[in-house]
Amino acid sequence: MILISACLAGLKVRYNGTDSLDERIQKLVLENKAVTVCPELMGGFSTPREPAEIVGGDGEDVLDGKAIVVEKSDRDVTELYIKGAYATLQKTLELGATMVVLKEYSPSCGSAMIYNGDFDGTKLVGAGVTTALLRRNNIVVFSEEDVLDLLAEI
Repeated sequence: MILISACLAGLKVRYNGTDSLDERIQKLVLENKAVTVCPELMGGFSTPREPAEIVGGDGEDVLDGKAIVVEKSDRDVTELYIKGAYATLQKTLELGATMVVLKEYSPSCGSAMIYNGDFDGTKLVGAGVTTALLRRNNIVVFSEEDVLDLLAEI
């Protein structure tokens, strides 16, 4: 089973109420080869919501208590991101997922790059909170940018 960010399958769960639809990913869900997940919604957020970014590091640092996740209005939402990460980990383990594909740049799901915390569009190398937790539990996480061609062959 493949676990995939819900926004990639066309669900309008992103912070601004949109999706990041890739029809190849949506097809996998429709064929019951993949299951969707949204760590932010599982953490207690609704859609739409304020954009959020990690300040002071990346997802690893958030899990270690060295960085926080804040909304653009400066509200600390770290605990909701951690809650969503643990809920996603639980779902991953329950499903026995063999592949996890999450949305790049997200403060939850980014696997190689995230935004820098200044809300100016600048990206930096790092993982989101959910990706960091999954990797700590020996679960391999890819971004859609890494595996779209591979997913199309499944």
